[in-house]
Amino acid sequence: MSLPDKVTNVLYWIAMAGLLFWFAYSKGWILANFESIDAKQALHIVENDSNTSILDVRTIEEYKEGHLRDATLIPVQDLENNLGMLRQDKHKKIIVYCATGNRSVSASRILEENGFTPLNVKGGIIELKNASAVLVR
Repeated sequence: MSLPDKVTNVLYWIAMAGLLFWFAYSKGWILANFESIDAKQALHIVENDSNTSILDVRTIEEYKEGHLRDATLIPVQDLENNLGMLRQDKHKKIIVYCATGNRSVSASRILEENGFTPLNVKGGIIELKNASAVLVR
């Protein structure tokens, strides 16, 4: 194998490793200082723990299509600038969900970095519906 081929091969594997790292990070599988829970756990906590709140980080349009009762809506792209809306929840666990569980990872990272205790819902509202969550409009 020639030197240029070896360099290309090494660069390929570095790029693949970087892509794998980014994917695992974006899913909250690595370097996550927050807990991820499944939909059934989330619903159990909502029903049985009064020291929790619920945060929906989807868009306004998605929220209007159906959301968990008592969920506060702050779209993930607006979260950092609106943390004051969650001031009363600073000492509670915050169940965080989106549509599929990707945006909620980003939101959970923001919350954790600002002293909150997020519980990211894996699979988002899709899995919450599958777990028989009752949605309101």
